[in-house]
Amino acid sequence: MSSSPVSTSLPAQPYGRQPLRTVQVLGDGAGAGSCAHVRSLATGLAARGVRVTVCAPVQAEGEYDFTGAGAQFAPDAVSVLRAACAAADVVHAHGVRAGMRAALAMRGRRVPLVVSWHGDGPTAAGALGRLSRMLERHVARAAAVVLGASSDLVDLARLRGARDARLAPVAVPAFPDGPDGPDGGGAADPGKVRAELGAVGRPLLITVGSLVPHRGYFLLLDAAREWRDLEPAPLLVVAGEGPLRAELSRRIAAEGLPVRLLGRRRDAVQLLAAADLAVLPSRREARALLAQEALRMGVPLVATAVGGVPELVGEGAVLVPPGDAAALASAVTGLLADPERRAALAAAGRVQAATWPSEDDTVAQVLSVYDELMERRR
Repeated sequence: MSSSPVSTSLPAQPYGRQPLRTVQVLGDGAGAGSCAHVRSLATGLAARGVRVTVCAPVQAEGEYDFTGAGAQFAPDAVSVLRAACAAADVVHAHGVRAGMRAALAMRGRRVPLVVSWHGDGPTAAGALGRLSRMLERHVARAAAVVLGASSDLVDLARLRGARDARLAPVAVPAFPDGPDGPDGGGAADPGKVRAELGAVGRPLLITVGSLVPHRGYFLLLDAAREWRDLEPAPLLVVAGEGPLRAELSRRIAAEGLPVRLLGRRRDAVQLLAAADLAVLPSRREARALLAQEALRMGVPLVATAVGGVPELVGEGAVLVPPGDAAALASAVTGLLADPERRAALAAAGRVQAATWPSEDDTVAQVLSVYDELMERRR
């Protein structure tokens, strides 16, 4: 989601020292959280005199405007990535796949590699799981420093052989005051949003994320079957796109579920602000962007207790066991029936969100890692 200007409280480059040159690498399939983090990071680093190049898919530049954040944009072609890495002082990849691409591009060069793991934790068993673990081991060992967005990811990086793994919570960028910005966020009339969605006079539930297996959408449809007979029936809207759309659509139609698949939306913040509840049914999560946005906005959240979610939300959300549709449905219906509890949960969410690091804190921590790596090379 969009970024706000980051404080320039840290000094620019000392007199007589060449500006630090960094390359931020995003791979195909990078999520909204990773892209928003890189834009925020680019804004803060550029404000501190760092020269930033973002190597990412062209679509990501179109949506997140890295050049508008003060970075130079380079498409993620192999030859372009190699050239950018060759001219960098530090290469910072975001995600395991991006880390693998960066490690291959840097082969034979003495440029330190930082890898941020924003990922969703261990994968399932089987051939795909074995391949993922192999990639994780290679990336963890190639990195000078691995920055985990949650404690479980730090533990995973160490298990995979990282020489130096540290906790580095990622701040969700602040919401803009108006409609500008890559996500099209900003203020909107909740009543108009609800009317557009067909949720006038009925509860509105929302979840946001790509339509992929680990997001737990089939579990969410199981839960929706449990609350479809309520009067009035809550409407669940899903903002996101992905390979499961056709299968999910068929099931929604066949079972008459009160669910709408909205596709990819640039106004997800506005949709969330209009909702009565947010739901995060994932099987795996690290530092979920939806959870951060919901708590900060005071939207009550029901989430599965997986990965870094309990650490992230504290007492600011209702947590249910992963894979338990009945528990998920019960938590949702219980909150819908209890306005006072929803209000208390919204307040607790805002209190929890106030404990998270700011964008400025995040930039300062990352820059301190870069400076440390530069000192090692001198």
